[in-house]
Amino acid sequence: MGLNFRECTISDLDTLVNISKSTFVAAFEKDNDPDDFQDYIQKAFSSDRLEKELKNTDSLFYFVFDDKTLAGYFKLNMGSAQTDVHDQDSIELERIYVIQEHQGKKIGAQMLKEILALGKKLSKAYLWLGVWEHNPKAIRFYQRHGFQKFGEHPYYIGKDKQTDWLLRLDL
Repeated sequence: MGLNFRECTISDLDTLVNISKSTFVAAFEKDNDPDDFQDYIQKAFSSDRLEKELKNTDSLFYFVFDDKTLAGYFKLNMGSAQTDVHDQDSIELERIYVIQEHQGKKIGAQMLKEILALGKKLSKAYLWLGVWEHNPKAIRFYQRHGFQKFGEHPYYIGKDKQTDWLLRLDL
């Protein structure tokens, strides 16, 4: 397996919308109220919103290819694009998703390795993220890679107020 990472551009918008929706639905639809979930999907992953995020120089989207097949993507935020911490010395991992057919191949761990390298290249002191408190598999993944909980914040799926754990890894 040879993973390739490619930064997304505006010409990738349609593919980004599709992978964003499909991976989020696969991961969380079963655990949420259908109306709240659909409302969230339509807003969070709309073409207009993702186009604005792609154009934001403080956000970086990367596609991950397993050989030549799209296997996942991740999104990083710096500066004012960060959703919570807003520390110039930090970088936020807002999204990291592997397409269901590619799970179980340790792609997530390789993605995280690439993300850490990007954070160091950008001279950031630490990487942080929010993970749903009811996602024990993801929490264990991050803890295995050295992340530690440093707080919590609310995260809304539609009108449903949920809690994300904030995790941090010093670079």
